[in-house]
Amino acid sequence: MSINEELKMQPKLQWSELKKDSNGLVPVVVMDYKTDKLLMLAYMNEEAYYNTFKTGLMTYYSRSRKEQWVKGLTSGHLQYVKSIYADCDLDTLVAKVLQVGVPCHTGADTCFFNEIVNLDSIEDNPAKMLKR
Repeated sequence: MSINEELKMQPKLQWSELKKDSNGLVPVVVMDYKTDKLLMLAYMNEEAYYNTFKTGLMTYYSRSRKEQWVKGLTSGHLQYVKSIYADCDLDTLVAKVLQVGVPCHTGADTCFFNEIVNLDSIEDNPAKMLKR
């Protein structure tokens, strides 16, 4: 049986078509599918890529532990795939997910909470004016 026959979802791009970094990994920007909130950044290797399509759960490669991991498997804060796109260079993925619980190991609702600069208070973003 080929790998594609085992998959729950059929990717339009095969792993071999993506451009990997020097470690054979592709970065994945993860966003909430309803709000477009930026949740986290992670990496995939080939095994994680295909296991994501096989299970419907976001699966990554941990660079520190040097192993594959299903996001939320131990915490219960799973990420269910809604869509995955590659950028124009085929070297970065964007995954929109249904996030159960929080994405960050700190308990935060995003991994990006360490503010470095914020000019929102100085300039109004026209897109945000509609929300108000």
